[in-house]
Amino acid sequence: MTRVAVVGGGLAGLVAARHLAVAGVDVQLYEREATVGGRVRTTHEDGFTFDRGFQVLFTAYPAARRELDYAALDLRTFTPGATIARPGHRSVLSDPLRDPGALTETLFNTDVRLTDKLRTFRLQRELEHEDVDAILSAPDTDIQSYLAERGFSRQFVENFAAPFYGGITLDRSLGTSSVVFEYTFKMLSAGRIAVPAVGMSAIPEQVGARARDSGASIDTGVTVEAVRPDGDGVTVDLRGETVAFDAAVVATDPASAAELTGVETPEAANGCVTQYLSLPDHVPLDTGKRLLLNAVDDAPNQVAPLSDVAPEYAPDGQQLLSATYLGTPDATDEELTERTRETLAAWFPVRNFDELTHLRTERVEFAQFAQPPGFRDTLPAVDAPDGPVYLAGDYTEWSSINGALESGKRVADAVVDRET
Repeated sequence: MTRVAVVGGGLAGLVAARHLAVAGVDVQLYEREATVGGRVRTTHEDGFTFDRGFQVLFTAYPAARRELDYAALDLRTFTPGATIARPGHRSVLSDPLRDPGALTETLFNTDVRLTDKLRTFRLQRELEHEDVDAILSAPDTDIQSYLAERGFSRQFVENFAAPFYGGITLDRSLGTSSVVFEYTFKMLSAGRIAVPAVGMSAIPEQVGARARDSGASIDTGVTVEAVRPDGDGVTVDLRGETVAFDAAVVATDPASAAELTGVETPEAANGCVTQYLSLPDHVPLDTGKRLLLNAVDDAPNQVAPLSDVAPEYAPDGQQLLSATYLGTPDATDEELTERTRETLAAWFPVRNFDELTHLRTERVEFAQFAQPPGFRDTLPAVDAPDGPVYLAGDYTEWSSINGALESGKRVADAVVDRET
């Protein structure tokens, strides 16, 4: 039986391990942390649920539909659309077909012109039947130029596209590739934004359990120091031990993968800072389970009413909000909390935010790799390393949960085709 090592227990590594095991391969996965998950992690503290930054699942992702059991994840969903917010003013923009209750508010929303609403609907119809792989492989430009070429107004870009897609791509300038815009727009039109009731870590935990059930062995708290082609096989150096395998899949973060394999991986990154804040229930925000988008600036870029969406995220009597700042601001936790307090007070002038309490801050310098126009042409192939060594990670596809899940399946197929 072929023996394969998988280095890294994030989503890509776990999916690769499962599919290899299903194919009859003897799989050993090593994860240096105490638990699997990679960048998708959750902490539970004092009745609150904190994901590692603002992370959500797009339920229409093809790889997620294939790899995950949604019913077992017990998903909680955001209401489609968003609330556009600025001092003294809030307005709802939604998809009337999927959110009929917001039809009147959306039609009479003055923050977005009627012509932009019609262009949005037309684009939705155009992308509905587009193949997702064809979207990712199409010629691209940046999102800003793409929207301008399709006739969207500056008002639409500033009030909605910049904060909404700034939150998705962590790039409010909209310099990200237009294929990412088209792909995510299609996913949002076909599905919902969701979180598991117990937090995002439920996703890797489920994939890990399915990998084990398929026969893969998963060891956590183990650091792999080297992966070296050795004749027709591979040797994997652990601390104080060297183990021989027929092949290895390196499914670590890009920097670690480059160090282990010598293959160039994406270095430019988009980061963010997400703060978690509590607010007593007696200060209702009436968000309708929608994201609050900052139409003025990125201080913060968006606020998510997490416990409105998933009541399990907060203890009784409390609300849990997340406020996300793009990039890596130097401001202290206290300074960011005060900015968020001031912003919310401006958006909701009849509410008192004196009881807004900072709970936790997640500073993620490498939340996504940068995806400018043409980025797909620069990504490493899964078989780029020398010898029977392979790469798995969203940086071989595109920066997303779907990219990570899809890369795990594709690398498993590549290993099976070549090694078995």
